[in-house]
Amino acid sequence: MQDLNRPEWLPSRRHLLTHAAALPLMALPLKDALAQFRVEVSGAGMTQIPISTAAFRGNSQVDQDIATIVRADLERSGQFRFVEPLPVQIDENTRPDLAPWREKGTDALLTGSVTRLADGRFDVRFRLWDAVRSQDMGGLSFPASARELRFAAHKVADYVYEKLTGEKGVFATRIAYVTKVGQRHTLNVADSDGEGAQSAFSSSMPLSSPNWSPNGAQLAYVSFEARKAVIYSHDVASGRRRLLANFRGSNSAPSWSPDGRQLVAALAVTGNTQIHVLDTNGGAPRRLTQSASIDTEPVYSPDGRSIYFVSDRGGSPQIYRMGAQGDNPQRLTFVGSESTSPAPSPDGRWLAFVSRVAGGDRVHVMELASGKVTVVSDTGSDENPSFAPNSRLILYATRAGGREALMTSTVDGRVKTRLATPQGDIREPDWGPFVR
Repeated sequence: MQDLNRPEWLPSRRHLLTHAAALPLMALPLKDALAQFRVEVSGAGMTQIPISTAAFRGNSQVDQDIATIVRADLERSGQFRFVEPLPVQIDENTRPDLAPWREKGTDALLTGSVTRLADGRFDVRFRLWDAVRSQDMGGLSFPASARELRFAAHKVADYVYEKLTGEKGVFATRIAYVTKVGQRHTLNVADSDGEGAQSAFSSSMPLSSPNWSPNGAQLAYVSFEARKAVIYSHDVASGRRRLLANFRGSNSAPSWSPDGRQLVAALAVTGNTQIHVLDTNGGAPRRLTQSASIDTEPVYSPDGRSIYFVSDRGGSPQIYRMGAQGDNPQRLTFVGSESTSPAPSPDGRWLAFVSRVAGGDRVHVMELASGKVTVVSDTGSDENPSFAPNSRLILYATRAGGREALMTSTVDGRVKTRLATPQGDIREPDWGPFVR
């Protein structure tokens, strides 16, 4: 990276399954998935920054349209509104006359170029302009192979997002999810927009509950290949996997601690499922909850001081919060007939979850400081919400058009993006951290 201003089908996590027939799990090298996503954006935010992304000079020599990818990223955030660019040819080395752009209603202008390097890679360069103040807001250069061009475009979008909002963008992060096509279950990793999907593992038996480690290097997940739920970790770079939990009974719902040294999981070691802590280096699990009910779906708060979990100790599944040592459990949700899938935002402000209201499962968001709850989704078969690492977007699984799909939504529910595969079902999403 160079600064241009410098001289250089399957069960969801909320269902407890205790057995499955054993069939072999096949480790696959990361490879492009056959089915790519279709992105559909709907809704409108209250305040959106009008921006134009001019076509990058030299973009015709590659098969990825950098400006179009940046535009889609920014629109998906709900904080930007696209303004059609003027029919002029400009790049990062051109100082444009910004008056016509202001008259067109553009507050910001992105320009750039794509140039082939001697080693066969491409140099993606860009510059951002404040059209209102007629100021140069800087630019960068990203060398990228042909396979890395989408990632370079996401990095451009991250730069633009941060410069114009003051917050980090999430477009260069990754998501994980599970697909089911026929009887084949696959753990996938993709860009935040769903493109560039790569298969990590595939099995004839269900895979569930992928959960990113804090450094983004590993995914914990549940496999049913051993006739019951067993927890593994998958190294994203090498493809190696490691057994984390195969104790008596079911081993499910793994979630990493903020420091990556431990996981919490739902284990049925003593008969009924309870919350336990697992050391990533091995050893016996340590039980945290001591109830006669089913306690499951544990997840740490961002500061590691609390654990959110689901329990039916009150008569129906609801979300509770307790100290990291299992102390002082308190009920948080009182929405609908049941509430599951707790997902705290990385900034600690929000808790996303799914509540069953009037027979439908919908994503809700609670402001933790006030306890105020807002319905985010407008579908009725939602599950497994997960926050983007900047806490601005929520990723969740739902059913749309008779098929499982992924949806992203702004925290207020105003702007949604539907990501759908041409075939098969897609479930169990988890949004990865800032790492790349």
